[in-house]
Amino acid sequence: MATLSNHYNRQMPFAKRTRFLWQLRTRTLELGERTRIMAIVNLTPDSFSGDGHAETGVAAGIKAAVAAFDSGTDIVDLGAESTRPGAEPITSLQEQDRLLPVLEGLLRERPEAIVSVDTYHAQTARAAALAGAEIINDVSGLLWDEAMAEAVESTRCGLVLMHTRGKSQDWRDQPSLAPAEVLPLVLTGLREQLAFAQAAGVATASIVIDPGFGFGKLGYENFVLLAGLEKLNSLGHPLLSGISRKGFLGQAVRVLQRKTLPVPEARLTATIAANVAAVLSGSHILRVHDLQAARESALVADALLAQATR
Repeated sequence: MATLSNHYNRQMPFAKRTRFLWQLRTRTLELGERTRIMAIVNLTPDSFSGDGHAETGVAAGIKAAVAAFDSGTDIVDLGAESTRPGAEPITSLQEQDRLLPVLEGLLRERPEAIVSVDTYHAQTARAAALAGAEIINDVSGLLWDEAMAEAVESTRCGLVLMHTRGKSQDWRDQPSLAPAEVLPLVLTGLREQLAFAQAAGVATASIVIDPGFGFGKLGYENFVLLAGLEKLNSLGHPLLSGISRKGFLGQAVRVLQRKTLPVPEARLTATIAANVAAVLSGSHILRVHDLQAARESALVADALLAQATR
């Protein structure tokens, strides 16, 4: 009986989530006590998940951003350029034309909102910080614009530093990775990007890392990354996971779907499952499309973490 009791009292093998104070441009955000949610507001005409607001106008974009804030997100993430596979790049000025009116409108209506800007353009990052953005979410990890590191350092914005493998135009033709190659590639890349950021003067306390699900990782490679996500905690930075509606989730559940569904419906349940897995592996922030579902699943995962790691 003692052996049986010990079996049932054994803690579940979830990650112990370290607590951090994330230094943003004008404030700090506590990370680790509970999962923080970053709500995606796409201002593009060609979002992979069909939720872009570029063609519905500035007012619709502001309305969507305000609604995300009012619905309980911790961070509103505004993006004005698609980085889906094969997407056509746009200029920084085109990006700003879509982005800045919505950013200014959101902060006019909800000045307390924490706004992140999804951009790899240094010029956009500077303009967004001047307009009130607190965070720069750079999917290139400072690699696609040589001026970005200095822009982040000078504006003192919080930084989401993502790992990516190549550019979106390259992903369809990239060779696949062996399972044993995935985590070493991401860990090595993130270490190099962190060293570059810190050499440029970006404050350590301002950096959150993102493994870049789908960004140069194909199909099953993303499940390898998700299964080993806890290893990224060794880098000593808070962890953001952006898994929402990604293609590899759709591939995993397609066998159960008898007809073609719109992306939001086809990948919702799979996204919830993946988000819970990410939190239990130590993710501090989830970047999501479906806010209410993400908040509920994060609460369940947080409750499990609280019991398993105390």
